[in-house]
Amino acid sequence: MIRPIALSALALGLTPLLGGCGLHPLYAGGAGGAVARSLAEVEVAPIEGKAGWLVGNALRDQLGATGTPRYRLTVRLDDQISGLGVRGDDSITRERRVLRARYQLTDLADNRTLLDATAGSDAGIDVVQSEYATIAAENTALERLAKIVADEIVTRVAITARNRDLAAPAGAGAAPR
Repeated sequence: MIRPIALSALALGLTPLLGGCGLHPLYAGGAGGAVARSLAEVEVAPIEGKAGWLVGNALRDQLGATGTPRYRLTVRLDDQISGLGVRGDDSITRERRVLRARYQLTDLADNRTLLDATAGSDAGIDVVQSEYATIAAENTALERLAKIVADEIVTRVAITARNRDLAAPAGAGAAPR
């Protein structure tokens, strides 16, 4: 009983020091904050394929686009499945699905590229005798990977918005570098 109280007191006592180390909340101000407003001004360009549809929907859900876009997010995906585990009869027992994205954030006012980066993740899939079960596992892995990749992209765009002052009012321009 004493130990949890002591840890809570220590954590509470150290909290004011977090501001001094440069740690700031990314989404300060919540849905009305500067970063959230910038994210809402990002238009997601169409992305090819089933993986593109999944990633695009996840991005739009997280960005919460409203009104006239100021920025465009262009994403190119590479979705691959490769066999890992191989039996003596050359049948595959395990697959690896890899989803990689190369994305660019562009300012629509001057076509300047603000961010050019990559994101990705992978998942292991057991290959079973039932082809239906294997296909279902591959699809589930793709859905999970699309969400992970979209999370990575939105986080990086949010950091860029905070660091480059994308949150400035329209027409105010970016901060000097």
